[in-house]
Amino acid sequence: MTKAKLYLIPTPLGEYAPIDVLPAPVLERIAALRLFFVEELRTARRFLSAAGWKGHVEELELLELNEHTPREQIEAYAARLGEQDAGLISEAGLPAVADPGALLVELAHRKGVEVVPMVGPSSLMLALMASGLNGQCFAFTGYLPVKSPARREAITTLERTSARLGQSQIIIETPYRNDSLLADLAEACRPSTRLCIGADITCPTQLIRTQTIEAWRKELKKGFAIGKRPCVFVVLAE
Repeated sequence: MTKAKLYLIPTPLGEYAPIDVLPAPVLERIAALRLFFVEELRTARRFLSAAGWKGHVEELELLELNEHTPREQIEAYAARLGEQDAGLISEAGLPAVADPGALLVELAHRKGVEVVPMVGPSSLMLALMASGLNGQCFAFTGYLPVKSPARREAITTLERTSARLGQSQIIIETPYRNDSLLADLAEACRPSTRLCIGADITCPTQLIRTQTIEAWRKELKKGFAIGKRPCVFVVLAE
């Protein structure tokens, strides 16, 4: 192991000040770092400033790492990891979980760089906690196919797995496809299957509701819509 470490730094969900969400040790570590891998430069600067980072911007080195960053560039970033302590920052929640920073973490392990996860909010775990569904046996599936026929087939497969194992299935989607995913869940799942929708978790506009697919179908007929906001779906079939 090299002495330099890669710190995985969480960020708040929604427009909350980091000092109101993150523990003191996380804020102290942020203040001590000078090298960060970030999804978007502007929001990263705003986050670091709000987290209490003091000094001149010129002292910071922010390297952009997002879904458009080619593997070759991330490998070049990884070559920097042994030089000094660095931080990996996600746009919201935990880095490296359904997040482009995962490859950098993989490469850090290959280089013998110690990876240090830090405490912070996870929309996935918060949704599961609040769902009332099985928190003992669960699986994070992530994104389903974009096109409806393939997505409905994937939903049917997940529902069967959930029923066989008693396993909660956690799904996420790009916000502008939330309502099309909900429509496919309502169409493909059995009436008795339970679905939790967790949108804008921790925000003033938070919605967390668990009910059967049959009940969600009635809501949809009345015009219910999630809209374009961060959302987690948790499914449990019986």
